[in-house]
Amino acid sequence: MTKMSKVILLISTILFLSGIGLQAANGFYINSGKLYDANGSEFIIRGISHAHTWYTDKSTQAIPEIKAAGANTVRLVLSNGKRWTKTSSGDLSNLITLCKNNKLITIPEIHDTTGYGEEGAAATLAEAAAYWVEMKSVLTGQEKYVIINIGNEPYGNNNYANWVNATKSAIQTLRNAGFTHTLMVDAPNWGQDWAFTMRDNAQSVFDADTLKNTILSIHMYGVFDTAAEVSSYLSAFKSKNLPLCIGEFGHNHSDGNPDEDAIMSNAQSSGIGYMGWSWCGNSSDVSYLDMVYNWSRNTPTSWGTRFFTGANGLSTTSKVCTVYSGATVAPTPTPTATRTATATVLKGDVNSDNTITIMDALMVAQYAVGMNPPNFDPGRADVNCDSSITIIDALMIAQHSVGLITSFPC
Repeated sequence: MTKMSKVILLISTILFLSGIGLQAANGFYINSGKLYDANGSEFIIRGISHAHTWYTDKSTQAIPEIKAAGANTVRLVLSNGKRWTKTSSGDLSNLITLCKNNKLITIPEIHDTTGYGEEGAAATLAEAAAYWVEMKSVLTGQEKYVIINIGNEPYGNNNYANWVNATKSAIQTLRNAGFTHTLMVDAPNWGQDWAFTMRDNAQSVFDADTLKNTILSIHMYGVFDTAAEVSSYLSAFKSKNLPLCIGEFGHNHSDGNPDEDAIMSNAQSSGIGYMGWSWCGNSSDVSYLDMVYNWSRNTPTSWGTRFFTGANGLSTTSKVCTVYSGATVAPTPTPTATRTATATVLKGDVNSDNTITIMDALMVAQYAVGMNPPNFDPGRADVNCDSSITIIDALMIAQHSVGLITSFPC
């Protein structure tokens, strides 16, 4: 096969993946282990959990307060009716609207699965998946604003090896039902994966998603009480370009003293999302995990202060998702006979014709396989900002050329 034939094949693959695999036009998607929003901008989750199912009367107050505290995401505790009062479709719809009105990404989760296999009353992941299928009419059309966390901490410390197939099956249930949302799956061992079941099977779980659009979520409490443990776990995913989020963590817990400073600093340096537990309403034995007193951001606890304004906290690391901020692709420069040093550079326009077309993607693909296309400007080709020019850049440019994304990460 000639180099040109390889390039044509690559471009054909690019167009196929652009239209089917990444779902960028619909909503969030995963690319090389990173989460991107519907505009093609990288989105790093900085969120807070809110226990809606136990405090349904507090959500209209809590969600705007969470936004005001600096979060860009809220993780909502919901129920499928197995252990607590079932969250209705109307309630879910109202919550999504409330989050959107406050420019927050919504991550709803079914809490009934917590500790399955060890907690006798817990729901299965299959039961959680069935709930989401039941809610499909509410969730369809919200792909830009909602990431579905299938079930909270879905296995305890018994039979946790079953987590692998149960998680794959739940993902496939949602895909077979037509969901294109980014999905999130929690680790076993009460979310902390001390046996490394999720870590060691992460690739196969990710690959079980036909859309390759699933984030794996680790909860960090007493198991992660040293900086070395935190760094090692995050690095295992980052080195393989597998998407990971720290779905819960605190500054203290009954099973030990998590190193929250290491968790937050490592997440920031690695570009990994995190969500703290939790806004308010924890039971008296773990009330130290409340971020605020009396549901008000004006009275933060020491944990809340650390999380909101401490090193690597919300005040310095949280950015509003571009689906709300209105970010767009860089403006096209005004055509001139001679470009000057101060002219606007249009990322992705590698042949300098003031447009981004499939021809630009083709030229980047040629360059990526060692060819030297004419009139090629490599300074415009690294659209995913990883300091290299690869087929991933060609893929993103192809997506842009057919309208699936409207901007690049940089």
